[in-house]
Amino acid sequence: MKAGQASTTAVGVCRARARAHGRSIPQFSDPTALALLPADVREKVERERAGAPAASFSERMQRRVLDARTAMIVARTVEIDNAIRAAVHPQLVILGAGLDGRAWRMPELRDATVFEVDHPDTQREKRARIDSLTRAAGDVRFVPVDFTRDSLDAALSAAGHDPARPTTWAWEGVIMYLTQDAIDTTLSVIARRSARPSRLIVNYLTRALMTRFVGLLVRRVGEPFRSFSTPDAMRAGLASHGFAVARDENIVAIAHALSPQLAHEARFVKFMRIATADRA
Repeated sequence: MKAGQASTTAVGVCRARARAHGRSIPQFSDPTALALLPADVREKVERERAGAPAASFSERMQRRVLDARTAMIVARTVEIDNAIRAAVHPQLVILGAGLDGRAWRMPELRDATVFEVDHPDTQREKRARIDSLTRAAGDVRFVPVDFTRDSLDAALSAAGHDPARPTTWAWEGVIMYLTQDAIDTTLSVIARRSARPSRLIVNYLTRALMTRFVGLLVRRVGEPFRSFSTPDAMRAGLASHGFAVARDENIVAIAHALSPQLAHEARFVKFMRIATADRA
């Protein structure tokens, strides 16, 4: 991401949620997404939602790409939401929170403290746009962390995270941009701060032909992929930090359980997976 600006991928993910809100997609709803977008992107989404035709061939092609990304984000969001709901822990830490709206749209968090961890630049833009939203969580604490120089452990302690209480950790759309060393360092912090029966939800990528294509696109916006895994390697890596994988599924299978049409739109994203693991 560029210094002084919010993450481009965070905006893109939020845009996908805003595009999907109100569609006939079982289990998915995100009334917060449109409000969290920058004004120029919000206007584009509003035009699409109003049925405005694409102004050019380029825009038509862009919308097709956005349709696939939207399907992927819907499936990913529902899977992670369900894992959070099932845990019902008093603390939720969202690592790389971006423009996430869970603390403002999930009533299941009414008794929980949500810790939003992200780069200060992204948080600055988000905090400037949340005044129009009503908080659903019991409390929200912003934890600004530049992972290249700041200590996650120290930042969480300063924000009041309690390692003695169970925590749900949501690590969505982040680790593919981190080196393996950075992933291991973060997992060590998570393990130290996870009282049983804490839960860790990890979104990761496997190697595939499509990841080369998508990797070129994200590299152009300054956020290149840096890590990939396999289900077996992810299971072993999490086990080494005290977490036992309870579920690990690819996005297309998750999407198919929601809607065959959604699975069709997300059919090229089998390389994305979500693992849910509990403190052993």
